[in-house]
Amino acid sequence: MRWACILLPHLAMDGVLRGCAEPALPRVLVSGPAQRRVLHSVSPAAAALGLKAGQSLVTAQALVAGFQVQPHAPQMQTHWQEFLAAWAYRFSSQVSLQYAQALIIEVEHSLGLFGPWPQFEARLRRELDALGFRHRIALAPNPVAARALANAGDGLVVDEAGLAALLGQLPVARTGFGAAAAAALARMGVRKVRQLQALPRASINRRFAPEVLQHLDALLGERAFVLQPYQPPEVFELRIELGYEVESSQALLFPLRRLTSDLAAFLAGRDGSVQRFSLLLEHEDRPLTCIDIGLLSAERDAGLLFDIARSRLEQAEIPAPVRQFGLRADQLPVFVPEYRELFDARPQQSMPWEQLRERLRARLGDQAVHGLRVHADHRPEQAWRSDMAGLAGDVPALLRPGWLLREPRPWPGAAPELLSGPERIESGWWEADIRRDYYRVATRFGQQAWAWRDVGGEGGFMLHGWFA
Repeated sequence: MRWACILLPHLAMDGVLRGCAEPALPRVLVSGPAQRRVLHSVSPAAAALGLKAGQSLVTAQALVAGFQVQPHAPQMQTHWQEFLAAWAYRFSSQVSLQYAQALIIEVEHSLGLFGPWPQFEARLRRELDALGFRHRIALAPNPVAARALANAGDGLVVDEAGLAALLGQLPVARTGFGAAAAAALARMGVRKVRQLQALPRASINRRFAPEVLQHLDALLGERAFVLQPYQPPEVFELRIELGYEVESSQALLFPLRRLTSDLAAFLAGRDGSVQRFSLLLEHEDRPLTCIDIGLLSAERDAGLLFDIARSRLEQAEIPAPVRQFGLRADQLPVFVPEYRELFDARPQQSMPWEQLRERLRARLGDQAVHGLRVHADHRPEQAWRSDMAGLAGDVPALLRPGWLLREPRPWPGAAPELLSGPERIESGWWEADIRRDYYRVATRFGQQAWAWRDVGGEGGFMLHGWFA
């Protein structure tokens, strides 16, 4: 088997920058007690100014002025790791969060679907870049070696034959042996893995805890390493701390696009879709504002979800300034792809009917767009009903016209050419006794219409509808 490790060295900061309207501004995350705040992570803009992780906040402020400071939230770092695990689940059923700030993915069984490793790796990198997470990727025959190689560099690939030689060149302190064991080995002059491999195992076992040899064997693939598998959650919920008060819906569009993109990535990872979700607007001193959004059919396209949510957000009334913006979806049915012919003749610029329908409903309102359904009534005027559910179904093919005139009118010109009929319809429209024979007829211009005359052939034809 082959395992890929996606190392996310700047996970906490990248998660914060994704929710910032101006990510290019210098920003730092701080941790530690109030008396001695230290920089936990710095943005690329802050790093360009000379700031780096581990500096005290006082020292950083003495060196640079004007950067933004936020407290480091470990729970958010965990949240983003789980979010990326849900994204990775679309590529492999074996995903693990065993290591902090990293994902372990089994890729051997995915290569047949996503192509050879260089192609698969390029796709992973493109999608991680689009999601806004900096990363390093390494490939190895076992997950422990993959994690160690990700520490050593980006893009490293090794097979069973070259594993021992490549691992032998790595520093002990960078291969997961633990700080205490690595320090003790360094005092003995053992700084490379190959030096550790050369020591007698009995001597290592006497001097160190059993975990040292166990980890060495797991690195070399000589000992099985049990991973804790990741299972995607059944509910998607994400909130963005705005950091300032927002009073207009236009200012919420940037975080809204991020929320809907993350929802689409989450749904793709679990091969699901969404039919109902809610936008959550949190205020300072008022109850939560909830905007419920329902779709006629389950979807997972990021652009469609954003357009629908934007239209509903722009129509909603925001009662107070918003401090936190979120999205929650708990109805996640299995995704059913749209049926299409193998050779679809639809132009590339056209929009599928399902997406157009949802956009129209979002912009015009739920009641402004509706479908038609057949009703069991022989009278033409009563044979159709307006129905929202009819949008999702197909209208059966009938001999009745699609365009029915409000009132019949005398047929213009000479008698029409009869194509089919008659269909006899009696009574039901008016108080008087009515008996008519309906025909499908053609005009001299080739148009097809629906016309009737009284039973018995008395009187002229009356035009009542047109066929498409």
